Amino acid sequence: MAGISRRDLLCSGAALSASSLLARSAWGRTTALLAGYPGVASAEALAAVAPREQLLFDFGWKFQFGHGSDPARDLGFGFGQGDFAKTGEFEFSKAKFDDSKWRTLNLPHDWAVELPFVNDKEQNSHGYKPIGRRYPETSVGWYRREFEIPAGDLGKRITVEFDGAFRDVVIFLNGCFIGRNNNGYAPFRFDLTDFLAYGAKNYIVARVDASFGDGWFYEGAGIYRHVWLTKTDALHLARWESTVRTAVNGDSATLTLGTVVANQAKQPENAKVSWQIQDAAGKTVATAESPAQAIAVDGSATFAATANLANPALWSVDAPNLYSAIVTVEAGGKTRDAERVSFGVRTAVFDAEKGFFLNGKSIKIQGTCNHQDHAGVGAAVPDRLQWYRLGVLREMGGNAVRTSHNMPTPEWVEACDRMGMMMMCETRQMSSNPEGLAQLETMVKRYRNSPSIILWSIGNEEFVLQDEMAEQGAKIASSMVALCHELDPTRVVSAAVNGSNEKGVSEPFDIIGFNYNLKGPDGYHKAHPKRPMYGSETSSAISTRGDYSTSPLRNTINAYDGVVPWGETAEEWWTFYGTRDWEAGGFAWTGFDYRGEPTPYGWPSINSQFGIVDMCGFPKDTFYYYRAWWGKEPALHLFPHWNFEGREGDMIPVWVYSNMDEVELFVNGQSAGSQKVPHLGHVEWKVKYEPGSIEARGSKDGKVVLTEKRETTGPAVAIHLTADRTEIDANGEDLAILKVEALDKEGRAVPTAGSFIGFKVSGDGALIGVGNGDPNCQESDKEPKRSLFNGLAQVIVQATKRPGEIHVEAVKEGWDGPELTPAKVTITTRKAELRAAVARVRD
Repeated sequence: MAGISRRDLLCSGAALSASSLLARSAWGRTTALLAGYPGVASAEALAAVAPREQLLFDFGWKFQFGHGSDPARDLGFGFGQGDFAKTGEFEFSKAKFDDSKWRTLNLPHDWAVELPFVNDKEQNSHGYKPIGRRYPETSVGWYRREFEIPAGDLGKRITVEFDGAFRDVVIFLNGCFIGRNNNGYAPFRFDLTDFLAYGAKNYIVARVDASFGDGWFYEGAGIYRHVWLTKTDALHLARWESTVRTAVNGDSATLTLGTVVANQAKQPENAKVSWQIQDAAGKTVATAESPAQAIAVDGSATFAATANLANPALWSVDAPNLYSAIVTVEAGGKTRDAERVSFGVRTAVFDAEKGFFLNGKSIKIQGTCNHQDHAGVGAAVPDRLQWYRLGVLREMGGNAVRTSHNMPTPEWVEACDRMGMMMMCETRQMSSNPEGLAQLETMVKRYRNSPSIILWSIGNEEFVLQDEMAEQGAKIASSMVALCHELDPTRVVSAAVNGSNEKGVSEPFDIIGFNYNLKGPDGYHKAHPKRPMYGSETSSAISTRGDYSTSPLRNTINAYDGVVPWGETAEEWWTFYGTRDWEAGGFAWTGFDYRGEPTPYGWPSINSQFGIVDMCGFPKDTFYYYRAWWGKEPALHLFPHWNFEGREGDMIPVWVYSNMDEVELFVNGQSAGSQKVPHLGHVEWKVKYEPGSIEARGSKDGKVVLTEKRETTGPAVAIHLTADRTEIDANGEDLAILKVEALDKEGRAVPTAGSFIGFKVSGDGALIGVGNGDPNCQESDKEPKRSLFNGLAQVIVQATKRPGEIHVEAVKEGWDGPELTPAKVTITTRKAELRAAVARVRD
C-alpha cells in the first residue's frame, strides 16, 4: 500500500396457533435479534491508552432555510461575486452573528420529510416533495453550531467528519471557508486544526443545498447522518487504512494486518505499530508487532504484520462472531494513537456450478434491496431504527441486503455485521471519473473489514453503458473493478445489470448479476458455464398492505399476485433462483416500501408499493411467503382478513402460505377441503363470504402442527398501543417504536379500522415521527396525529438524556365514527452511558 499525501490527510407436540407463534416471533424474536444492539459505543478502552477522541457532533445545532436563488434570503451568500475573495470574512460563522431565531435541533435531520406534498409530476420519483431548483425556498438549509475547543488541544489534529449530507455542502468555520462536498452519500471530512480558536468559542456553519439529486428515488435533504469531531496526535493512524485480512486454514486462521501512519508533526518521528486481537468477550487471543520506521514530516509509512488465530469462531449468518483488532502507534516511548477495528473470520466463495458457499457450506442468498428512508423520519434514520429495520428482514428469513443504490450508513453495516446479514454493498456513481473513483475508494476502504459484505457493486442499470456506449462502459467498469481489487483483493465485484450481460459493463465482472428477465440466466449460464451468477434485483411484486382488491380509483393493489410488467411474483422468482444449484440466490425489490417512485400509480400515491413490508415495517402478506420458504421454523399464514361487510355472497380468494405438507381450510366450522402444499408455492380456495370465521390447519407427517384463524370482528371500541420495548436508554438517541391498533369489544384487532388518532407524548422523551404504511397518505410525518391504515399506525419516540419515564397517550380525534377508549403506555428511560459528544456551550 502506497503512502498518502498531505492533501489526502486534509480532505479525505400440540398444534400451535400460527397467530400466537407470530406474536411471539415477530416481536419476541426480533427483540431477541436486537438484543445485541450495542447502544452507544464507549471509547473509554482506547482513551486509556491513546489521546484520540472521537466526539459525536449531533446535539444542539441551529437551523433555518436559505434560498436557492435570492441571496437576500440566503444570509447574503452570493449577493455579489466577492464572497471568497478574502479569508475570514463570512460573518455568519462568527461570534456576533445572531441565530437566536433559528430553530434548535439535533442531527441526523432530514428537512424534506417535514415539507408538504406538492402535486408536481416532475417530483414523483422523489416523493412529491418541493425540492429542486424549481423550489428555491425549500431546497437550501443552513446549520450552525457554537462549540469550545480546550486550550489543551493545541498541537492536536482536529477534523470534522460528516457521515453523509444531502447534497451540496459548503463548510465555514470562524469566518473562514473550509471546503465543499458535492455528493449525497459518501462521507467527507475537513481538517480544522489551523482555523480553530483554542481555549475559546468556535462557530461552524454548513450550507446544504439539495437542489440537485443523485438518484431517482426519495433522497431527503440536510445533514441526515452523524457528524463527528475527531482529535488525534499529530502522529496518527490514517483514516480507514487499518485492514485485517483473514485466511482460514483448517482449525486456524492467518491474519494479515496492515495500516498507514501519518506524521503531521513538526519533526520526523520513529514509530512502531502493534496489534492486539480480542474476541467478543474482550479476551486477547493474538498479538503482532511491526518494526519501527522513520516517518518524515508530512509523510506517511505503511506497516504490516501477521498473526495466527487458533480455533477461530467463524462469522456466519447464524453465528455472527466478531473480533476486534486494537491498532496502536508508539513513538518516543509513548502511545500516540490507537483505534479499534471490528472484523470477522469467514470464507465467501461464488461457484459457477454450485452457487454460493459461506465457510464452505452451501447457502442461498435470500436477499432484499432497500433504500434508506423510514416512515416519520425520512432519510434521517436513527441508529436504533436501523437495527429495527434489519430485525424485520431477519424475522422474514432474509439473510442478505443490497444497499440500493448508494454507499450505506455505517450503522446499517454494523447492524449487518452483528446480526448476521450478508450485504451487497453498492456505490452511487458508476464512473471512472475522479469523483466516481473517489466515492468507490471511500466505500471500499471504509467497509472492507466488515464480514457481512460479500461483494462490491459498482452500479445499477446503466443502460447507456451497457448498450449505446458498450465499449466505454467496459473500460469504465474495468477501472472500477481494478480499484476494488487493489483496495480489497478478498471480495468479488459485480453490478446490477438489467440486460443480456453480453457486453459493456459486464465484461470485467467477477460474478454476473441479472435484474429480472427470468428468460436470460439459463441461456447465459449455458453460454458461460464458468461465470458465477446471482439475481442482483428480482421480483418487483407490488401490493398494498391489508387490501385484497386492485382499485385504480383508490390506488391500491391486491395482496395476492400484484406485479409490474417487467417483474415476477415472489413465487415466480424464488422458484427460479431457489431450484438452480448454480444460482447463488438473489435480492428481491424491495424489502421495505420507500418514498418516491410511486409505482404503479402516480398522485396521490407518494411512495412505492414494491415492499414486502410497508414504510413502517408492518408485514404485507407476501412477508409470510418468504418466512415459510426462507425461514427454518414451521410456518402458516392465512389471508385475507374476514371483514368484508357489504360483500356477502361474493366469492373471496383465500390463500395460505405454509411450509407444511398439507393445509385444510374451515369456513364457519365446515371443511372446505384439504390441499397438498407445493414446494415453494401456496394453496388457495375460493370461498363465498359470510361473516364468521375461516381457519387453516397445517399438517406435517399427518399431524396438525399449526392453525390460524381469521374472524369477522365487531366495530372498533378502543385504541391499543404496543411498544417494541418498554425500557430504553436515556442517552438522547435511543428509541421506542409503538404499534397503534384499534380493538373491538372482544379485544380483537380490527383490520379495516381507519380512525384518526392523536398522540400526546410527555415526560423524558419526544415524538420524532409517525406513519401508517398507506402509500396514498399525505398526512404529516411529524405532527402528533395519524390515521390508522387498515388497522395500523406507528409512533416513534426518542429518549432525552434524563432518566425517567416517557408517557404516550393515544386518543381518537375528529367527529366521524364512534368514540374509542384511549390508550396509554409508559416507557422507562434508564440511566445509560452517554456517547462522548461535543458539549453545548450553553449547557
